[in-house]
Amino acid sequence: MAMQTTAIQEHKGNGIFHKAMSSEKPVWIPGPVIIGAGPSGLAVAACLKERGVPFLILEKERCIGSLWTLKTYNRLQLHLPKETCKLPHMPFPPEVPAYPTKQQFISYLEAYAKHFAIEPMFRQEVQSAIYDARMGFWRVQSNESEFLCRWFIVATGENAEPVLPNIEGISDFKGSLIHTSRYKDGADFKGQKVLVVGCGNSGMEISLDLCNNDAQVSLAVRDKLHILPREVLGRSTFSLSMWLLNWFPVKLVDRFLLICSQLILGDTHKMGIRRPKMGPLEQKNSTGKTPVLDVGAFSKIKSGKIKVVCGVQRFTASGAEFVDGHVENFDSVILATGYRSNVTSWLKEDSFFNEKDGYPRNPFPDNWKGKNGLYSVGFTRRGLLGSSIDAQRVAEDIARQWNCETKHLRIES
Repeated sequence: MAMQTTAIQEHKGNGIFHKAMSSEKPVWIPGPVIIGAGPSGLAVAACLKERGVPFLILEKERCIGSLWTLKTYNRLQLHLPKETCKLPHMPFPPEVPAYPTKQQFISYLEAYAKHFAIEPMFRQEVQSAIYDARMGFWRVQSNESEFLCRWFIVATGENAEPVLPNIEGISDFKGSLIHTSRYKDGADFKGQKVLVVGCGNSGMEISLDLCNNDAQVSLAVRDKLHILPREVLGRSTFSLSMWLLNWFPVKLVDRFLLICSQLILGDTHKMGIRRPKMGPLEQKNSTGKTPVLDVGAFSKIKSGKIKVVCGVQRFTASGAEFVDGHVENFDSVILATGYRSNVTSWLKEDSFFNEKDGYPRNPFPDNWKGKNGLYSVGFTRRGLLGSSIDAQRVAEDIARQWNCETKHLRIES
């Protein structure tokens, strides 16, 4: 198929110098196009850079790590130790504490991008990406340009857009109603009566932040969940679990974690939080649902400063009616209902990503490679460690093809 293209020839920084495109012709990218400049996108870019493969990153926001920079609350800290959250080829600085703060993690991402000279094209929102079998290339249409590439890496991650629940009457509530993506600081809610809907790590930590800022907090818990202490015997619960799994089966490690939780936290059932029959690690492996790592909220629940209520049946103009029938008024509602992948809204293929949840159909560790040069990074349900594993596999696979198939090519302007 004959088609005129604009080739990006100049090499700088990330391997491809992305000057502004005034031409309406498709832009030919000799290496892979990466979608997303969050930790996953940066990780695979650095791994490609280490292997001498040029690339282009498209990012819809104005900055790297946009979820962390624009959509997280101020008191956020990593729930896992920094050793398990570092990206490939660069550790955290030694002065950073075991559990970095939001700003420390953002600074790490910025330093990571600078160290590897990674320069994304910002404000490039991908509208569609489709493999053109006649040409043998991916056609990637952003809000400004169309790009052609041999390899296409989806690194938008598991948390691309907020999940907004469809609860009866939610539009009738007259108070303040926001998703956690817009929540910044508990000081904004001082003295208010606040309902937090959702009891994952964000819901628990935001409830603690609100409580510490003199808000009256109710935490709506609909489903069964596991709460574990963040540390056991002075060690990260996550790190200890991973070490134990080298020696013992999952069910036995789960039993150990639940005994430790009972000794450290107490009986969560008495506080209105029921545990699933399946253990925390087994549930994580089976469903992807992450246990809550407690950073202090559960002690507030035991003291009564955070009130646990059951799931919301419907909202009213002034508050909520719960599934047990009781009605309560609130000044504000915060939806800690999580995020989801949005890949299937713009990626036009039906074999690699599941249309229902936007995750690769094959579970980890076989989740990273599709057909026709399509790859994913950051969809492992294993956090930053999973992103790093994906990034190294993807970069190694593309580098092998690059060295075999494309080193003889010369792109001409």
